Amino acid sequence: MTETAGTGGSPTIVFGTDGWRARIAEDFTFDNVRRCAAGVARYVVERGEQAKGVVVAYDRRFASEHFAMAAAEVVAAQDIPVAFGQEAMPTQMASYEVLERGASAGIVITASHNPWTDNGFKVKAPTGSAGGPDMLAVIERAIAEDLPIERRPFADAVGASLVEAFDPYEGYERYVRRTLDLDALRAADLSVLVEPLWGAGAGWLSRLLRGGTIRVTELHQERNPYFGGVNPEPIRPNVDEALAAVPAGRHDVGLLLDGDADRAGAADERGAFIHQLEVTGLLVYYLAEHRGMRDPIVISVNNTSMAERLGERYGLAVHETPVGFKYIGPKMIETGAMLGAEESGGYGFGMHLPERDGLYADLLLLDLFLRERARGVWPVSKIVERFHELAGPSYYLRVDLHFQRSEYDAVKQHLLVDLREKAPSELAGRPVTRTVALSTNDGYKFFIADGSWLLVRSSGTEPLVRIYTESSSPDLRDAMLAAGEQLVRGG
Repeated sequence: MTETAGTGGSPTIVFGTDGWRARIAEDFTFDNVRRCAAGVARYVVERGEQAKGVVVAYDRRFASEHFAMAAAEVVAAQDIPVAFGQEAMPTQMASYEVLERGASAGIVITASHNPWTDNGFKVKAPTGSAGGPDMLAVIERAIAEDLPIERRPFADAVGASLVEAFDPYEGYERYVRRTLDLDALRAADLSVLVEPLWGAGAGWLSRLLRGGTIRVTELHQERNPYFGGVNPEPIRPNVDEALAAVPAGRHDVGLLLDGDADRAGAADERGAFIHQLEVTGLLVYYLAEHRGMRDPIVISVNNTSMAERLGERYGLAVHETPVGFKYIGPKMIETGAMLGAEESGGYGFGMHLPERDGLYADLLLLDLFLRERARGVWPVSKIVERFHELAGPSYYLRVDLHFQRSEYDAVKQHLLVDLREKAPSELAGRPVTRTVALSTNDGYKFFIADGSWLLVRSSGTEPLVRIYTESSSPDLRDAMLAAGEQLVRGG
């Protein structure tokens, strides 16, 4: 049986750099989740791929499983089989499941690292990557038509064998073993602290590494939709408790995850945070130096200049994309890249998935540290220090400037129009040698002579401007950020 509901007068839904996110009960409602699911179903039907099915998964946020059931009901109403996660899981498990099953699409109910007040709707392509611009354009167009939506009650769809529960763990572990020696990691004499930030990645690294001599301590494994009052993004200050716990517990390394475990982070034995751009560089170094790989790498425009320097050293082609894995994933597939990396801590791998996987990235970092220790470079802080001798300095920071919605149009006018006509000639007392307008028309990137850069970028979905810098010294980093804030505020 199916039910039909009208959706007249619904708000516009636009997919950002990775899905649609909104505040729960304000815009993120069951009706709007059903609209998004109807868009995915339309995409599948128009391609004639109903038989391939759709994967539906969800994270640990408030009511995520119930929103996921609502999405499944809409998809099943079109006689499209649904593989439904039997419990909350990392987002990349849905990507893996789409790829493994040859599904036509995937849906994940998650807001990733957003505040606890939000939830979201991510779309996965048949390749396992994030849905690209072409796929999302079809889905957004269908959502905008705002037609009546058919629903097949979840229990009825299960009874009709249109919904099948799945657990991805065993298949995922086998998939990881294709490209990584898990047994060698398990046999290491090492103490590891894991911080999943109460998210869907809780328990996964402990499970993947169990059964050997490696010692894994995991914080915050319980479900807490409030995320302890912090944003579940693996950066400071959200991970400060974990950073303090690393030296306190005499751990050798800390491994960090975000709310849906598709982003990774790390800390050395002193509890010093290894920032996201450093992780990008370390992963490039690992794949080229220790794995002997020479395939291209893809980075977002706000990622590290170390990628270019390492590319020159190892003979790697480096491709730059706009912000978001909806651009990085397709570019990885197009170029046969071995790594795709974004500034926010998301890393995808050509030998694994063309989608972010924080679990896999953390395992690769662990492998890198053990391989460096076998060379006599230890502890982790020394590994990072030696790495920078090779790749050059990287002092990075990002700040988010929030505005009232009533003033945001004027801010964007200044940022996107005025700066085009009169770009700054200097920043922090240093001449600007090059200015690049972002291809997405939402900001600018400014370079100075020593390769340091400042990027300002407006959000298309919230009244927010992000300022990023990667500089050659801590003092210059702080001065560049201050100059960027002055630039945005029109000072």
